[in-house]
Amino acid sequence: MDEQQTDRHIIDLFFARNEQAIEEIDRRYGGFCMRISLGILEDRLDAEECLNDTYLKAWNAIPPTRPHSLRAFLAKIIRNLSLHRLEYNRAVKRNKDFDLSLDELSECIPLRDEEAGELTSLLNEFLESLPEADWKLFCGRYWHNIPVGELAAIHGLPPKTVSLRLFRLREKLRAFLNERGYRL
Repeated sequence: MDEQQTDRHIIDLFFARNEQAIEEIDRRYGGFCMRISLGILEDRLDAEECLNDTYLKAWNAIPPTRPHSLRAFLAKIIRNLSLHRLEYNRAVKRNKDFDLSLDELSECIPLRDEEAGELTSLLNEFLESLPEADWKLFCGRYWHNIPVGELAAIHGLPPKTVSLRLFRLREKLRAFLNERGYRL
């Protein structure tokens, strides 16, 4: 069974309200989701709690929702839950790596709530214009919050090369936003 068929089967299990669906997403996407959460939280217990909450949210959302991409659907849920948990935990502890990645990105994107929709559209357009290798580096760093050293190991590149490519991608994003009339 290919990836799309497997995901459709899992979604069908959700629609049938078969608890096997949870076991299947845990087997297929548990490690992927845990990695996202750990990248943000750096705490296994918090990440495990977010993972369990992700399964519950998926159970409550499917049906009526029928995700086009189960992987992306779960990634969005766990990322949002992890970010909320991080915000909650910030009074007690800080995640320096996550703060650093946000600081890097804020150099070229001022985060203004009133323009979130416009910025989202522009970011999607920018990401679609990138070669796959650059897209993976950008999303790995700024969506999944993977540290530069780990990104380098994943892609078989020296860390300095990854840092330089990320810098160039941020500069390219800044130029792209300027061209599109997004005021920085």
